[in-house]
Formats: sequence, structure tokens, C-alpha cells
Amino acid sequence: MSYKSNHILEKLPKHLKQYIKPQNYDDYTSINQAVWRYVMRKNVDYLSRVAHKSYMDGLKKTGISIDHIPNMYGMNRILKEIGWAAVAVDGFIPPSAFMEFQAYNVLVIASDIRQLNHIEYTPAPDIIHEGAGHAPIIANPEYAEYLRRFGEIGCKALSSAKDYELYEAVRHLSIIKEASDTPQEEVDKAEKLIEDLQQNMGEPSEMALIRNLHWWTVEYGLIGTVEQPKIYGAGLLSSIGESAWCMTDEVKKIPYSSEAAHTSFDITKPQPQLFVTPDFAFLSQVLEEFANTMALRTGGLKGITKLIHSNALGTAELSTGLQISGVFDRVIQFDNKPAYITTKGKTALSYRERELVGHSTKHHAEGFGSPIGMLKGINLAIEDMSPRDLKAYHIYEGETVSLEFESGVKVTGDIVTGTRNLRGEIILITFENCTVTYEDETLYQPDWGLYHMAVGEKVISAFNGPADLNSFDLVSHKLTETTIKAKKTKETTQLELLYQQIRDFREGTNTTISRNKVFQEVKVNYPQDWLLSVELYELAVSNGDEEFAAEIVKHLEKVKQENPKLGHLIDDGLELVAKHLMV
Repeated sequence: MSYKSNHILEKLPKHLKQYIKPQNYDDYTSINQAVWRYVMRKNVDYLSRVAHKSYMDGLKKTGISIDHIPNMYGMNRILKEIGWAAVAVDGFIPPSAFMEFQAYNVLVIASDIRQLNHIEYTPAPDIIHEGAGHAPIIANPEYAEYLRRFGEIGCKALSSAKDYELYEAVRHLSIIKEASDTPQEEVDKAEKLIEDLQQNMGEPSEMALIRNLHWWTVEYGLIGTVEQPKIYGAGLLSSIGESAWCMTDEVKKIPYSSEAAHTSFDITKPQPQLFVTPDFAFLSQVLEEFANTMALRTGGLKGITKLIHSNALGTAELSTGLQISGVFDRVIQFDNKPAYITTKGKTALSYRERELVGHSTKHHAEGFGSPIGMLKGINLAIEDMSPRDLKAYHIYEGETVSLEFESGVKVTGDIVTGTRNLRGEIILITFENCTVTYEDETLYQPDWGLYHMAVGEKVISAFNGPADLNSFDLVSHKLTETTIKAKKTKETTQLELLYQQIRDFREGTNTTISRNKVFQEVKVNYPQDWLLSVELYELAVSNGDEEFAAEIVKHLEKVKQENPKLGHLIDDGLELVAKHLMV
């Protein structure tokens, strides 16, 4: 096992555990730790004024330190007290898996951390975004329940084949953009691909729509009033650039509603508008409104059509409660309703999320097909027939019967047996010597073996994934590429050593280090590095060494002149030192 488990993680199904990787805490460098410390000090200083009060409370409850990157083993000890857990993953994982983790009260944390040159924002998920953004807010019980419920509903949303293509493209961009030596033309090409995909997605899938809701709430949500909003979205809480930008009049504030599902986003750019919810309870209200539009709750022909377009493992549930899980490839329709549905490849039948005995993927390895609807000339649906009714219509064991449906689908054969649900309703009828036809087409013939006809007047639900998780081998995800680790050179290794020396000095583990000597080496060998000089300035000021502090400021002014983009970062670092002294 590559992670330390607890009672919450033990409930995870196998197919989710395949995404978990070890955190490898020792891989974090002293520069990584300095980046975490800078961002957290800056965020806490600013967010204490503009974030929802749950954020500051949550930092304390979840035990997230300002000075050290959180160790997930430690986080889990604390998170389990509020009914949650955390796991490490490698960057972006498929949206449905991400949401399913949430449904199990598990926070997914990309354990890598952004590079110093991306200290303000990175398109790649990282531990600053996940650990410092998501974790504190889940200490609020009402928000935590919204997150869990969102995961529960979101993982059932139906995707399209294009959704997965877009996910792969976004993952690729996040990896190469965070890598230190990616040529700009490669980044431009990846961004152009995403732009082209987004413009040619066609009608957005349920997953695309619910991802929009997730983005505008969980990631980039504001709470309160349009005039005086507070921040609660993790993307804003973890971005020292956007958390300030979003509070300006440059960013349009819109009252939150289900319309947010139809507002797309661009992960590569700051957001031009944000949505404001009056409170956390309203988030759940909008989520339920959206869920009412999903095939999960509406079923019907539209639901089956969405299943077919997804070209992925999904489930159709009939009005009897029978659940058909597989990759759906065809629907014959009648009167704007599904009249006959088929799957291709491995298929399983279930009832109430439990596979029916004798109806596993081994029994339906080549697919499954069945009529749906009412029999012609009979006003009573098969599922509503009493044993006496069934006998009257010759739907009885040992009988040879020809059942013609309103759609024109005809099932002819010898009835072997019937399968009933817990209420005694018949949900499956098994035939031998069976022929199924529709117009001039033969859909099933006797030499194919036993025919199992699903019983159901209508499709009441269609959703992503199997009804019974144990019916299919879902441990099959393969990453097409993994996060690119920064290459170590002799120069970066030496710079990490200097950062570590100053860290040791500040924490009192080695106070014999000459800070002036470290500073001179930074000036000569690393003239563009600014963060270590800011840390040296902090120590000089706290020790009352005004002359040394002035020398550092002079050097930092030179760095700002040579690279103006660093100016506000340096100024913010110096301002933090001044504020700390005033406390």
C-alpha cells in the first residue's frame, strides 16, 4: 500500500485506489518549502480580511501549518475528526473519479508543488491549491456536505468522448506549463489545442455542465452579496494573484444560479466574472435543481441517447428497478421513447446496485438487448401484472408465447423462468428457442442461446458507471504522461542548500550559519533569485541588523529593475516583514 490508510480510506473501492500515489515528503526541497511559506504568509495576511470566516477557522482545525508543507499523514489524523481524509495523486485525474472521491469524503491532493517562477498561479493542481485551498473550507459542515453531495451526483454525470479528449489536453498543458524547460512554442500549441477543442465540443455533456458548476463554486466561488463578497473557492484561496484581482471591479460579480452550468471557463487565464452565492445552503439548492435535469433522474430516450454518445460504461435503470450496465450502442425508438436498447461487449444486470445471480459480464460477454414499453393491445404493463394476469396472457413458465410490443418489436419463444424483485414484481423473463424481430430485422435468433428479456415499461434513469462496482474490472486507468520533475543541476542543488541553511537558522536547528556569506553567494551566483533574499531580509530585520537589511533591500531593488514582473512579489514580501514587526 502506497499510503497510510484510515477508516475513511478503507471504504474506497479498488478503482479509486489506483489513482493514489505516495506523497514522498522528503522529495520537497528547501525551495519548495520557501514557496509554500511565502504563499501561505501572504494568503493568510490577505485572506484574513477577504475570505469567508470558515477559511481561517479551517486552517486551525485541519492543522495546516504556514511554515511547512503539510504532511498528509498528519492531515489525515486531523481530517478524520471531521469525517474526511486526504490522498495524494499525480496532477489531474478524470473528473468522474475526482468527484467520486468527494462522494466518499476524500479530498484529492496533487502532492507536487508549483515552481518558484509560477509562485502566483499554476494551471497544474498542486498542494498549495488543494491543501491550502480545499482543505480548510471542508471544516465547515454545511460546505463539506455540499462537497460530498456534489461528488455523489457529479460522478453519475454522463460524459462525451470529446470530454475525455479535453481532459487529456488540459492535463498535458498543466504538465508542460509547470515544467521549467518547456519551449514556449510547445505551450502555445497545447493552449491552441484546448482552445480548438473547446470551440468544437458540440452540445455540452452533463459532465461538462457539472464541471462548470464545480468550477464556479468549489474552485472559484464567492459568497455573501455581489457588493461585498467573500472568497471560499479553492482556486482563489490558493492564488495570491487572483485572490486580489477577483476583488477589484475588473471582475464582474454575478448572483449564483444554475445558469453557471452554461458558463464555460478557461483554465489558462484569470476569470473575467465570478458567481456569488448568498450562503452555502444555496449551493446545495442549485445542485439539486441541476440534478433534476440529469439523465440520472429523467431517464427516457434522451438518457439512452446520452449513454450512447458517451461511448463509455454506463447504466440504464428500468421502471422495475432492473439495471443494465454496459456500453450502450443502439436504441430503437417509438413514440419518442426507447423501444429496444442494446449494449456491446461485457454487460451485467443488477437490481438495487447488486448484480443479479447468473447475470454477470461472463453471462453477457457479447452484449445485451431488450425491448422496453407496453405490449400491443394490452393496457396493463407486464411489470404491473399479477400472477393471474401473467397466466391469462400466457406469460408463464413452460408456455410458448409471442409477445408483440407497441413499437413493433416481437419476442417469440418458450418461457423458461422469470426473475422477480423484492416486491414480487417480475423484472426479467428468460426464453429458449427465442426469436426477436423488429420490422424486417432479426435482433435475436434461437441458436444464440437463452434470451433474457428485461421487463420495464420505461427507462427511469441513465448514469455513468456500473450499477454494481464489483461487476466490472475498473482498475484499468493508465496515465498517458506523468508530472515532469524539475531537473537538478549543480547550481540548483547548491541554491537548495543555501535555502536549507537559512531555514535551519530561522528554525534554530543551526544558528552558526553566516547569513552574510549566504547573501554574498546569492548576489554573485543567483542574481535573479529574490525569495531567499526576502527571507534573509526578514531575519536581518528581526535581529535588528539594520545595515544588513538595507544592503539586502538595495540588492532587491536591482532585481526589480532587471525583472519588473517580480516587483510586486518582492514588495509584498518586504511588506509582510514590516507587518509582522508591528504585531
